[in-house]
Amino acid sequence: MSESLDQLKINRSDAPHRKRRWHKPFLLATLAVAVIGIVAIAARGKAVEVETVRVTQAWPAQAITQLNATGYVTADRKASVASKGTGRLEWLGVREGSAVKEGEIIARLENTDMQAQLAQAHANVEVARAQQQKLEADRLDARLNLKRQKELATQKFVSPSAVDTAESRYQQAVSAVAAQAATVRMMQAAERNAQAALDNTIIRAPFAGVVLTKQANVGDVVAPFSTSADSKGAVVSMADLSTLEVEADVSETSLAKARVGQPCEIQLDALPDKRLLGSVARIVPTVDRSKATVKFKIKFEETDARVLPDMSAKVAFLSRPLKDDERQPRLAVAPEAVKDGIAFVVGKDNTVSARKVTLGDKLGDLVEVKEGLQNGETVVLAPSPRLKDGARIAEKKK
Repeated sequence: MSESLDQLKINRSDAPHRKRRWHKPFLLATLAVAVIGIVAIAARGKAVEVETVRVTQAWPAQAITQLNATGYVTADRKASVASKGTGRLEWLGVREGSAVKEGEIIARLENTDMQAQLAQAHANVEVARAQQQKLEADRLDARLNLKRQKELATQKFVSPSAVDTAESRYQQAVSAVAAQAATVRMMQAAERNAQAALDNTIIRAPFAGVVLTKQANVGDVVAPFSTSADSKGAVVSMADLSTLEVEADVSETSLAKARVGQPCEIQLDALPDKRLLGSVARIVPTVDRSKATVKFKIKFEETDARVLPDMSAKVAFLSRPLKDDERQPRLAVAPEAVKDGIAFVVGKDNTVSARKVTLGDKLGDLVEVKEGLQNGETVVLAPSPRLKDGARIAEKKK
């Protein structure tokens, strides 16, 4: 009985495996499709590494610049004002930035002793003149006496010796007057010397200008050559701001690119948004051996009240004068950022948007942007043909 039941059992090891033959390839195909989808999604979200540049403003002068140089603003007419006399500074009537006229009194030293010496010299002159007047009277009396003696001698009323005595007296009177006149001139010279010494204690502006620095204060000892450690050689330094110019050093190898009268554009570091016209006024005929440079003097063809001495400046030597429409900056970008009239602008979410751009003239290493971009925007430099509108980008590490 048990053997009969064993014969009725199904031997599964001998059953056909049809279901396994079609199920395994189906699973592999499904897995492959899923992997491809995941890779495609990952590739779609991966950021493209690019280099970017910023849209900026450029000046048209860059396109006609032959040479660039750096220097400083200086005044052609400047001075350190000092006193010819020595003394303690009693009064100072100016401060930094004060405008003064030529000959205006700006400071004064203590001069009471000089005033006393001048008064004494003036009195000596008066005494000498009074003595001269007395001697003039004596000479007149001697001349009249000589005349009378000669008339009496012709009438034989006096002897010839009386005439000789009268004439000798007259000659002595004449000599005394001449000597006293010399004394008067000597006293007058002493008076002028005292006046000059007094004037030396009064410090005046040598020309019209502006006080730049104050180098002495009231109470300081001022000496012409500052021989003492505690003395001051100058009271103030001043300059005529109408004579401002730029001193620029030009390499001696670039002298062929610059000449006297050449138009220039001056940019001051203190005024980055301002460009001033200038021209080469003169060339200093010496070479600095240590730097191998030649000093150029560039005068301002237009002025600005904000320009001050010792400001640092950049000078562009131009091939021709600028036109009126070339005096303002223009929007510019690197020419490699625009390809076939299209630029890719980077947004805040690091995605790019394709934008049509109209370009203009070359501005040095940049190119003018007429339409399509705005100042300060960031664009992709040398965009790849695979870069599309809306793509995510990442800044390429340098």
